[in-house]
Amino acid sequence: MLVEKNVPLQAFNTFHIVAKAHTLARIATEADVLALLEHPEWGVCPKLVLGGGSNIVLTGDVKPLVLKVEVMGRRLLHETAKAYVVEAGAGESWHDFVTWTLQQGYPGLENMALIPGTVGASPVQNVGAYGVELQDRFESLDAVDLQTGKVFTLNAAQCAFGYRDSIFKHGPGTGLTDADLAGHRALGLKDRALILRVRFSLPKPWKAVLGYADIEKKMAEHGCTQPSAQQIFDWVCEIRRAKLPDPQVIGNAGSFFKNPTVTAEQCADIIARDPKVVHYRLADGSVKLAAGWLIDSCGWRGKTVGQAGVYEKQALVLVNRGGATGGEVMTLAKAIQTSVYERFGIVLEPEPVVV
Repeated sequence: MLVEKNVPLQAFNTFHIVAKAHTLARIATEADVLALLEHPEWGVCPKLVLGGGSNIVLTGDVKPLVLKVEVMGRRLLHETAKAYVVEAGAGESWHDFVTWTLQQGYPGLENMALIPGTVGASPVQNVGAYGVELQDRFESLDAVDLQTGKVFTLNAAQCAFGYRDSIFKHGPGTGLTDADLAGHRALGLKDRALILRVRFSLPKPWKAVLGYADIEKKMAEHGCTQPSAQQIFDWVCEIRRAKLPDPQVIGNAGSFFKNPTVTAEQCADIIARDPKVVHYRLADGSVKLAAGWLIDSCGWRGKTVGQAGVYEKQALVLVNRGGATGGEVMTLAKAIQTSVYERFGIVLEPEPVVV
């Protein structure tokens, strides 16, 4: 285990915001976590778990001990008549892992290609794209309790997945009961758990998940009605690269706001005023609205606050135009929220964690 002082975090967050960690520990193994927790100083101090830094906004230097997760490895655990069960270390790049599964002949994650971040962060956010969410392919995970040092396993139900949500985003009293976690005392695992490994169940036989307009457009362009998993992977990469900025070139955290869900009545009211509103009807009767369309309709595309801006090709993405501070990013985000609320009566909820 390597522990460093005054570590620059600009390279460890995809917004490329300048900040420092007072202390940073690189976690490559389960033993590293246990050694850290046994340390007389580091074991009792506040901690911040950091994966790929793709879902975080730093508003200043980080005083808690930063645990940089670098647990690697990927493998096929076993295969049944119904699924391939594969496992990856929490420090693995999510996109590299998706690429690897296809190369090995284990399709099922292709719709979520090119999502930034690490495998360990994927269940925290319940990442999803183009009709597939992590919970649809999730089998289980192993994590360490940062208070007790005990390693525990959670299945999908115990992770309490929701839209861009999980038990890892909520503090004590807002998650599951003791019984739900089979004796593991956790009523919400925010700032309490460090994920070590994640397992996925990739269904057999494979079936393409289609239905999104962008993918249907690709099918029409290629004259293909039954695309392979590799074709969907390639198309999703093309679509995302055309819409979203590369974090290596322009600092960003991907989609900054969640797509809001409203009742059918609320949607009808909005349609009466704005017939072009982009919306998707859900199975439960509610309606999901496109946050990017709402922001765009309020005139924010391309606008800036300081060095933080709204991306010209996708209003849902906030970007660092060069030297933006976390304060500028959040000032811009709050101004957008105010505009959308004043026009549509809808409160947009940010996706990234603000530190």
